Amino acid sequence: MGKPTGFMEYERQIIPYADAGRRLGDYKEFLVPLSEEERREQGARCMDCGVPFCHSSFGCPVDNLIPEWNDLVYRGRDKDAFKRLMKTNNFPEFTGRVCPAPCETACVLGINEPAVTIKNNEYYIIEKAFAAGYVSASPPAVRTGKKVAVVGSGPAGLAAADQLNQAGHRVVVFERADRPGGLLMYGIPNMKLDKNIILRRIGLMEQEGVEFRTGIEVGVDIQAEEMEADFDAVVLTCGSTVPRDLPVPGRELEGIHYAMDFLSGNTRTLLDTGNCDGAPVSAQGKHVIVIGGGDTGCDCIGTSLRHGCAGLVNFELLPQPPVERTDEFPWPMYPKLLKLDYGHEEAVQRFDRDPREYNILTKEFIGDQRVEAVKTVRVQWRKDETGRYRMSEVPGSQEIFRADLVLLAMGFVGAEKPILESFGIETTATGTVAAEYGRFATSRKGVFSAGDMRRGQSLVVWAINEGRGAAREVDRFLMGRTYLP
Repeated sequence: MGKPTGFMEYERQIIPYADAGRRLGDYKEFLVPLSEEERREQGARCMDCGVPFCHSSFGCPVDNLIPEWNDLVYRGRDKDAFKRLMKTNNFPEFTGRVCPAPCETACVLGINEPAVTIKNNEYYIIEKAFAAGYVSASPPAVRTGKKVAVVGSGPAGLAAADQLNQAGHRVVVFERADRPGGLLMYGIPNMKLDKNIILRRIGLMEQEGVEFRTGIEVGVDIQAEEMEADFDAVVLTCGSTVPRDLPVPGRELEGIHYAMDFLSGNTRTLLDTGNCDGAPVSAQGKHVIVIGGGDTGCDCIGTSLRHGCAGLVNFELLPQPPVERTDEFPWPMYPKLLKLDYGHEEAVQRFDRDPREYNILTKEFIGDQRVEAVKTVRVQWRKDETGRYRMSEVPGSQEIFRADLVLLAMGFVGAEKPILESFGIETTATGTVAAEYGRFATSRKGVFSAGDMRRGQSLVVWAINEGRGAAREVDRFLMGRTYLP
């Protein structure tokens, strides 16, 4: 796989970001692709490791045939690499941009050397395929006469729709927003995932026969009984969209917003007007505090900087992660490591400091009608006698941080109630839909669920995995057997 000595001859070279100072001026994608020769060298680094953990249970959730298409990239057989890639992943143009790449942390080369640039290789393959005309609409040759409704057009819904359409069923995707794409469209900023990339794929699916109906909220505008009368099966892929709140004194003050309201409003304004000057929540000239240290928190940082915020601090309740693997995360497990993501790098460029504050707990929002400051306390984490980490406050560590705008980016706690109540399906203690992984069937016959709505907040690549799996079970339900992978 790849060049036998490639991993010894070539150093890992990832697709770099554009200069932080330059990219802060707009919302364009900031990746700077390598040359074709450089990409061949990166494909050559894939070693003949014997057991490729990159697509094991520790690596790629969609079981990408990674060593195969790495080898094909190295050999210049880009069309064959594209065909291999599409066998397992419906949307490599999405994962090649926003996936955290668990495949790379499971790479055998990564035990003692920098891992193969799997994610970047995937990005190269699919973008080369679009540019070279390898990608074209391929409607199914035969229709089954069955109709399936997919509710939600995020990565799980799109994957389910794509697979079911290829199986010959008529598929209608319902989306409550004004544009299809779900989390991909409105949850991820344009600089990380250009919306034209999503619309390019949506257009291809429409050419293949998938119908998208936007501006319709199932459970509000249309009820379960109406859908079941019109469709032979229903797939619920509405995500885990109830945000985790922070019920501390002062929460009712103006200027405190959920991260997704901030991000989605910004993207909608950008798409509608071409700029973000009229975004419903603006960080321009404000001292911003982002509470939550994950990818969504980083997206809030990057967007606030582009608005022209006056100051920026990012609160993280947990300790600062280690720079290298520890005994807690041995190879090939996915480790939680310290990384300087795009938003953090941009904050350093603008304010000459990393915005992150670790081991910090919000105690109170201070202000008259609008938030003016946040009161915090430092915390420490220690293992108890059972080995579980316990948090305690550090005496005398109270601080006051100035804040004109607070963004809550602390994750999500389950699916929204209207659609759950409309279908009357069973849920779990965590607020997700009760449906066994592998079967994806809910407590209501003919109704299936996949993605974050079923498994809880997770990765885009896991949503694609679940959408494909749910499509397979829906096809089996409708036809008595299935040939879907």
